[in-house]
Amino acid sequence: MSDSPAARLQVLFEGHRLTPTQRRIAHCMVRRAADVPFLSSVELAELAGVSQPSVTRFAVALGFDGYPALRKHLRDVVPAEAAAGDSLNEYQQAVEAEIANLRHLAEALADPGPVERAGRLLAASRPLPVLGLRAAASQAYGFSYFAAKVHPDVRLLDEGGTMLTDRIDAAVRAGATALLCFALPRHPQEVVDALAHARETGLTVVTVADSPFAPVATYSHILLPAAVGTGLAFDTACAPMLLGRVLLEAMCDGLPDAQARLEEFDAGAVARGLFVE
Repeated sequence: MSDSPAARLQVLFEGHRLTPTQRRIAHCMVRRAADVPFLSSVELAELAGVSQPSVTRFAVALGFDGYPALRKHLRDVVPAEAAAGDSLNEYQQAVEAEIANLRHLAEALADPGPVERAGRLLAASRPLPVLGLRAAASQAYGFSYFAAKVHPDVRLLDEGGTMLTDRIDAAVRAGATALLCFALPRHPQEVVDALAHARETGLTVVTVADSPFAPVATYSHILLPAAVGTGLAFDTACAPMLLGRVLLEAMCDGLPDAQARLEEFDAGAVARGLFVE
């Protein structure tokens, strides 16, 4: 297991049945892992958008006497190397944080079972809807771009609005059995609503999200976490992007004609002079 603050927090939360409000607090703590040991309960409540008593109840749900005991525990488990990063400038710290996120992802993939199962589900879905809105739209587009080279029918859902549920319904009528979602902060309400609707239609929902405690977790049959970096003005998403490529590889393993499709595309690209040699 990684020694990053976020990884330590995720281990602390595992095995606990958390309410939606408590999941929100946990999600906030993972995103602000390096700062949380030094926040008061009032400050954490403000960051998470919940009440101060909710933070106290959350600490008790984790087995602590109250929030002060939880905060003391967090100060004990934050790895020393987190403080060592103070000598780096803000740009270096952002890069180091992303490296830590990638290491954590590599360790999580030591058990390939969830990704392999997700890959089989996506490979078997005809068509395959891929959802990603706002900050996650680029992740959904990148996956769809490459997936379309090996999967016969990929449908990118990267625009919200009243047509979103219609497009999900159309995919179901066409035979879709699974939906892939990329969900990153800040999580749009319409993504949560879309996943709830997808489950109601019978779709199996596979989600790549920034945390096991993200708001979309409740509506996902398989949730594959990959942390985002929060050290810059805008979040960085190297780990979710890489996890998407890993998932794509797993999907290819479930498509017996994937290699033939790739070779056919390459031959066509050469014939058309599509790429500069």
